[in-house]
Amino acid sequence: MDEGKPAKAKWWSRPRPQTPSDQTESPADSDGDFELARPQPPAAGPDSGDGDYELSGPVSTAIPASDGTTPSDGQGSAVVGAGEARGASPEADGSGAAGPVGPPPPSVERPKPLHDPDAYSTPPYGEPGPWAPAPPVQHPAAASPGHLTPPPAATAHLGQAPPPPPHLGQEAVAPPRPGPVPAPVPGIAPDPAPGQPVDPAPGEPASDPWRRYDPWSATPLAGAGALHQTGAAVPSEAQRRRKVRKGIVGGALALALVSGVLGGLVGAHLERNGGFEQVELPQAAAEPTGRAADSVAGIAARALPGVVTLHVSGSEESGTGTGFVLDTRGHILTNDHVVEPAGDGGEITVVFNGGQTAEAEVVGRDSGYDLAVVKVRGVSGLAPLALGNSDGVQVGDPVVAIGAPFDLEGTVTSGIISAKERPITAGGESGDGSDVSYVDALQTDAPINPGNSGGPLLDAHGRVIGINSAIRSSADGSDPENGQVGSIGLGFAIPINQGKRVAEELINTGRATHPVIGITLDMDYTGDGARVGTKGGDGGAPVSPGGPGDLAGIEPGDVITEVDGQRVHSGDELIVKTRAHRPGDRLELTVERDGAERTLSLVLGSADGD
Repeated sequence: MDEGKPAKAKWWSRPRPQTPSDQTESPADSDGDFELARPQPPAAGPDSGDGDYELSGPVSTAIPASDGTTPSDGQGSAVVGAGEARGASPEADGSGAAGPVGPPPPSVERPKPLHDPDAYSTPPYGEPGPWAPAPPVQHPAAASPGHLTPPPAATAHLGQAPPPPPHLGQEAVAPPRPGPVPAPVPGIAPDPAPGQPVDPAPGEPASDPWRRYDPWSATPLAGAGALHQTGAAVPSEAQRRRKVRKGIVGGALALALVSGVLGGLVGAHLERNGGFEQVELPQAAAEPTGRAADSVAGIAARALPGVVTLHVSGSEESGTGTGFVLDTRGHILTNDHVVEPAGDGGEITVVFNGGQTAEAEVVGRDSGYDLAVVKVRGVSGLAPLALGNSDGVQVGDPVVAIGAPFDLEGTVTSGIISAKERPITAGGESGDGSDVSYVDALQTDAPINPGNSGGPLLDAHGRVIGINSAIRSSADGSDPENGQVGSIGLGFAIPINQGKRVAEELINTGRATHPVIGITLDMDYTGDGARVGTKGGDGGAPVSPGGPGDLAGIEPGDVITEVDGQRVHSGDELIVKTRAHRPGDRLELTVERDGAERTLSLVLGSADGD
């Protein structure tokens, strides 16, 4: 902008002096612009000819006025009007001196400058000459102190006035176009490419933002955005710090959340799989399948082929029990209460340990001993069990029980003999006592449950010493809410010596015999011992005439307290002790009569069983 100063004539429109000698002013007195002058050829040398243009000192130019005087601007230089300056046309004569200056002839066409006029007088010298190459871009950091600072862009911003129009007598011109890049001059660093960083000048601070400013650069410099204002609010230092803290806290929370999720997934995987590697647990090498003959496994291996499971069904009820093979002809010993549901027209199915099945029929049964024998036909490969001697069993001897508790066939349990000659009674559901069994039993703690009935009780040699028949439980099984009864470690087995005798009689005759004394007992007596009744059960005599008791001297009202030296406490115990013997065996009885004790000798008689 002109900013109110008088416009100077452009250097290309000023009249040039005829010769350098025409300069009347000294270089010290001139403040005019420098002008380009063609270099003078040297007197001699290979470099003679046109060279680069050089700057010459200011030329004092005076144009005579119409009155013959030379106007002056007060600074020792002639003032040329704008119109006259535009009409001037310098011509070179080849010697570097300017020719006569004056208005061109009317017939001569004014030459067109190479560049458009600069309306804003771009420093350092305004618009380049019409025949001179465009000057290089002058960066503010590299400019000399005498040069001006580049003006801001010509584009008017919001709220700013547009640039002033050109002065009167001047033509409106467009902004200058960049010219060709000049050749590098030795000793002078070339200007950097647009957008490239500029090294600071000596003594200039490196943080100077104008060091990288280039108004003609097509690519903005890094960091140049700080020199522009967008109108947005600039955050304060406290706001920036709070934003940074919020970012740090948010990042920490996100990191903690991701870490927790990953840790949970890894922990769940480790807990489920025990690690990322496959687990291989140590294991002992294979051992021989054989076992010692006296071990539970050895006993079970030899006995299981001879143990069977019986499924009994009748017209009103059904049940499951156990039995064992007596011989190769197919005779099987079991409990009477196991086959009782079959009655006279029921069915009995025998299942062997290998899974074979066969139909069986009843050979004989006795409710007083709670024993029965059934027989299967058409079955080969039977494995009878060896029979032991129950009289040689001692308390504490190990035993093994095999059966089908709750229809789980082939179940093996083990224990010891807990007691011997334990008088028990079982049955009695009929109400008349005809189904009551009296057993001088072996007591064992081997687990026995419903379904074990009729199964073998084996000694350490695998021989049968008893037939599992009864248990004592905490519930009698009659209450549906209490469910089925179960073992509490109190099991009872019929001694095999008694079972063998009864089984032989059932196989041979289909009926078992019972040893009898020939007396009627008072079952309501509550004192110690067994008292002979005063009346018979059918209205006859309490002591059978001519029977074993009559012959031994027993009288009505006597109380029998011992049998073979063993104390008896009730009538049931006397019956159990008696049935533990065979018919014809001799017994020694201790009898109390009128407060005195006496010993009687008695030979047991025989009676047919039911």
